[in-house]
Amino acid sequence: MSTRRVFRLNSLLKEVISEVLRKDLHHIAGNIEFLTITSVEITPDLSFAKVFFSIIGDQKIKEAACRMLNNIAGQIAHVTSRKIRIRTFPKLRFYIDEGLEKQLRICEILARVAPKTEDTSEEHPDEDLS
Repeated sequence: MSTRRVFRLNSLLKEVISEVLRKDLHHIAGNIEFLTITSVEITPDLSFAKVFFSIIGDQKIKEAACRMLNNIAGQIAHVTSRKIRIRTFPKLRFYIDEGLEKQLRICEILARVAPKTEDTSEEHPDEDLS
């Protein structure tokens, strides 16, 4: 299967799974107001899809959400498959997306380092070259 088609299918699955969780399965999924599907990675043979999500809360909340989503993955796939027409629908597996948190930590570190580098630039003003 072409990588372009897989990319489009990943994007479509991301949007439809988000919609299914928000509108169709909110009564089963519980309190998932702060849950966001961040990306989907489907295998080239369309048999499996890794669904990455982020949720606001501590690690216990994230792990509980991951367990809950994996427990109802079959129901999510069933409802989603009625909205997307593909020959075989992939088996869904949910994973916590740690990427955003890593980016925030990097930004915090850079913010702490940035004032130090600005101070050193003031100590060594540029010489007048003219």
